[in-house]
Amino acid sequence: MSLSWSAFASPVGELTVVATASGVCRVDFAGPDRALGEFDKAALSRDTGVAAEAARQLGEYFARQRREFDLPIEWEPLEGLRLHVLRTLHEMVPFGETVSYKQLAELSGRPEASRAVGTIMGSNPVPLLVPCHRVLASGHGLGGFGPGLEAKRRLLVLEGVLEPSLLELDLLS
Repeated sequence: MSLSWSAFASPVGELTVVATASGVCRVDFAGPDRALGEFDKAALSRDTGVAAEAARQLGEYFARQRREFDLPIEWEPLEGLRLHVLRTLHEMVPFGETVSYKQLAELSGRPEASRAVGTIMGSNPVPLLVPCHRVLASGHGLGGFGPGLEAKRRLLVLEGVLEPSLLELDLLS
């Protein structure tokens, strides 16, 4: 299988996007040296296809020029509750809105699965595109986020959910 990849610096750190011909299969909060380790190097091409388009659209998102992504996602390797919850999040929680783990479990038709939703968010292969940063703990606490709570907070500031700090006001102007 041939894969394309792109890497770029963002306000939340270096990102690497990996895609098949049919969709994005990975968004990693790391540089290519770390993010591409599990992939066959011979099958990888840089800055082509879906990965290049994903990097372009993510750049627009961070520049506040895009609120929705128009990208195919490689859902194929996902299954069961994990697939259902991630698709529900992708389809039902738009830019600038948040849900709790419990609310996402309810939206997914599995109100008893709040803890499973938390685990699923932690294993999301395409964060940002499937916006797990928009899922908060009950009581509107940040909850968890693989790349760190500061990255989650910055994403929520970017989307207008949280107020920026004084330092971020300087960076945003």
